[in-house]
Amino acid sequence: MKDNSPQTEGTEAWYTYDGQDNDVIVATRVRLARNLADFPFPEHLRPGDDERIISIVFDAFNQMPDGDFFQAVTMDKLDTLGWRILHERGALDVHGSKKEGLVLRNDGKLSCTVNSGDHVQIKAFATGLDLDQTMRMATSVDSLLQSKIQFAASYDFGYLTANTWDAGSGMKISLRMHLPSVAAMGGIRSLASMVMSEGFSFTATYGNGGYNNVDGSGGKGSSLGSYYTLDTVNSQSGTELDQMSAVVSMAAKIKDMERTSRDECKMNSTTSVKNYMYRAVALARSSMFVSLREAISIISGVKWGKDMGFLTGIDDTELHALLYRIQEGHLEYVLKNGIFHFEKDVKDVPQKKNERLRALILQEAFQDIKLAL
Repeated sequence: MKDNSPQTEGTEAWYTYDGQDNDVIVATRVRLARNLADFPFPEHLRPGDDERIISIVFDAFNQMPDGDFFQAVTMDKLDTLGWRILHERGALDVHGSKKEGLVLRNDGKLSCTVNSGDHVQIKAFATGLDLDQTMRMATSVDSLLQSKIQFAASYDFGYLTANTWDAGSGMKISLRMHLPSVAAMGGIRSLASMVMSEGFSFTATYGNGGYNNVDGSGGKGSSLGSYYTLDTVNSQSGTELDQMSAVVSMAAKIKDMERTSRDECKMNSTTSVKNYMYRAVALARSSMFVSLREAISIISGVKWGKDMGFLTGIDDTELHALLYRIQEGHLEYVLKNGIFHFEKDVKDVPQKKNERLRALILQEAFQDIKLAL
């Protein structure tokens, strides 16, 4: 295992792969929370315990058969830009202290944080709906770690975690979804109510959207770009298989609702859908600057148009990757490592450079798009 700052570019990131049902389910994440026996939870560690735990976990990864595919870093060695990129990719949730650590697989499909919330949090990512692959990756690393490390557990409560809701399996499943048709048909409120009544969390992925010069799919209070995240809440109800089955069942209901709503939109609201899609493409192609919020709405509009069969020339994989490529940290990395010749009134203004580069990235991605008039 390499003991340096994880690569943030140059390898195939997890979100560049194709995925099942990714017309609706954009991405899957499985997280396993574990804590070392004989140590207090991270918030109550004794002096020196944090460094000992990092050393124990890093050493366990180093002894894995595929240890060379992982890179390890402590937070005090990770610069702000590196942290920001890893946060945008989902490997890091919050800005941690210097006494935390991170282990990252080269393709980013699996990460492990140390002393962040719990002593160990293993996260596996996949595009589309893919609980089998994410669970297999996470449990494989979990098993290898358990062959070297004793985790805190009991027969009555299962794995012991800092958050009592995570005790039991220690597993949390998250699905990122694109639901523009449900939003357009006014069904988000009833969907959210149904989801939460069955014990899940349902939140806007990128914050609130609403009416603006791009978004024509939702009103005030809707999610920006109609991207939503479904999370399991309670890790104590049933086994891992029970919890996975509940997520698969809920995902099937949501997929059916979005696809049914899509057919209704295509039949009854064709002009409104095309208006949103055409404006999204036109704004991307004609703008010198594109803000992050505009870019998310643009990508959503193009994806909706593609899923409705109103345009061709781009696929779900590229659209998913764009959601990461247009983020601030990723743009700063590209600017830092590339040579660009910006206009004289742009080159010395960092925010303008980001918005200019974001516009160029969208224009390049959309160059082969053909509209079905």
